[in-house]
Amino acid sequence: MVPIIQLIHKELSKIYQSLSATKKLHALIIKTQLSSDPFYATQMVRIYAIHGDLCSARNVFDEGSIRSVYLWNSIIRAHAQAHQFYDAFSLFRKMLETDISPDNFTYACVIRACSERFDMHGLKLCHAGSIVSGLKSDSICGSSLVTAYSKLGLVEEASKVFYGIREPDLVMWNSMISAYGNSGFWDKSLELFSNMQNSGTKPDGYALVGLLLGLSDSTSMYIGQGVHGFCLKTSFDSNAHVGSALVTMYSRCKSMSYAYKVFSGISQPDLVTWSALLTGYSQSGEREKALLFFKKLVLVGKKPDPVLSASVLAAAAQMANVKVGSEIHGYVLRQGLESDVMVCSALIDMYSKSGFLGLGIRVFDIMPEKNIVSYNSLILGFGLHGLASHAFQMFEEILENRLVPDESTFSALLCACGHAGLVEDGKFLFRRMKEEFGIQARTEHYVHLVKLLGMNGKLEEAYYLIQSLPEPIEHGIWGALLSCCDACGNFELAEVAAERLIESNTKRASYKVMLSNMYAGDGRWDDARKVRESMREGKVRKMPGVSWI
Repeated sequence: MVPIIQLIHKELSKIYQSLSATKKLHALIIKTQLSSDPFYATQMVRIYAIHGDLCSARNVFDEGSIRSVYLWNSIIRAHAQAHQFYDAFSLFRKMLETDISPDNFTYACVIRACSERFDMHGLKLCHAGSIVSGLKSDSICGSSLVTAYSKLGLVEEASKVFYGIREPDLVMWNSMISAYGNSGFWDKSLELFSNMQNSGTKPDGYALVGLLLGLSDSTSMYIGQGVHGFCLKTSFDSNAHVGSALVTMYSRCKSMSYAYKVFSGISQPDLVTWSALLTGYSQSGEREKALLFFKKLVLVGKKPDPVLSASVLAAAAQMANVKVGSEIHGYVLRQGLESDVMVCSALIDMYSKSGFLGLGIRVFDIMPEKNIVSYNSLILGFGLHGLASHAFQMFEEILENRLVPDESTFSALLCACGHAGLVEDGKFLFRRMKEEFGIQARTEHYVHLVKLLGMNGKLEEAYYLIQSLPEPIEHGIWGALLSCCDACGNFELAEVAAERLIESNTKRASYKVMLSNMYAGDGRWDDARKVRESMREGKVRKMPGVSWI
């Protein structure tokens, strides 16, 4: 008997084994009458879960006469990791009805499940349950709560959990630093990082990655360079995760020379790092480089994932290059990614912006599964081609299918109204967005609405709309009004808009050039000359135009 048990233990230690080998091991455990032992049952549930065979895992659990807390944790985790959250919560409730009390790992698993399904109510109940169970100061449970609250945008609740723990461990510090970084509070993230070092806790790569998460624009790049310097001094620059985060940070800040330098220093960049570099080039306007690096990625034998494929398709869409886009489409088909929702949505966007809306519709029609992103892509495509009625039909289909429209849905709809000149429809949708769906208007929504009003002769209404907005008003909104004034020949209002733009963007030459051209078109040569002279005195130059031809 002893040699058989030793054999079983040896096989259980092999995490990576085939499903058939797992079933043979299970049969051996049953034959030796060890299946009723919660230890062996727990191990079998764990191995079956690794293979994704939840049916067999649940059979092992149901057949167990004695259930330990570890067995309960294993089966709950198995369902949660498979995104079968209803079953995970159902098992958790059954566990609460037994004599077995949940431990910190149980609560950590259920808390993560709550964050995955964005269940705020369930998360707060789990938080209360963990406190009642005496786990208020537990670092494992606390780390899960901090991560979950930050994922739901409740960074204040996350900080309360963190500061309620007397001596946070490294995992807790990292969770809170990442929480601040994910929520855009890079200053608090940096302060916490400093406090962690002062407390005697030595930071690791995860702390640095969390710190870099919140640095997303050029105004914070000097902080990112400081963190980069710290990485070089402490030799963390060779860490793959840190290197990837640095590439992402520089790409977001549109400093692609630094991003490429870091990328070049990574011996074996993973797909996340490649994707960060490609997306950075695409969003910085260097789309040809994005496509070039996509080719290099394929040549080195890497297989692009859906995220990376969608990124390079976005670059092709911005170039309006259907030849390149269709080649990528062919590659996507060969790699078996044609059913991925993200890739299909990017294909719809690429074909629409390249002037081949019919191909975009065809991709949409054959999609096995559609989500709000794919609908948004098609609505935007209809809008760009002036087919507002078709865009409205898609919106009604969204509601019929019980999908929830988001900010991008209404941005695409307002864009469609702008191209078709449907003022009243646009105003109605704008009101409906805020009142019926509770979506707060963003800068892009106001830009679309101002353009819709201004281009249809309602410049004063557009101006009063802008005046009603709280300060500071984004320059894009004033820029939309200025372009409308230019198109309609309203010089008086154009001067007001240009003045506001110049106040907030003294280095932005395009607004001054537009105002100068308007003066020249109206024969006001002295005013045009003064604007040009102010540009020369301020050493402001317009970016020269480049012809694609």
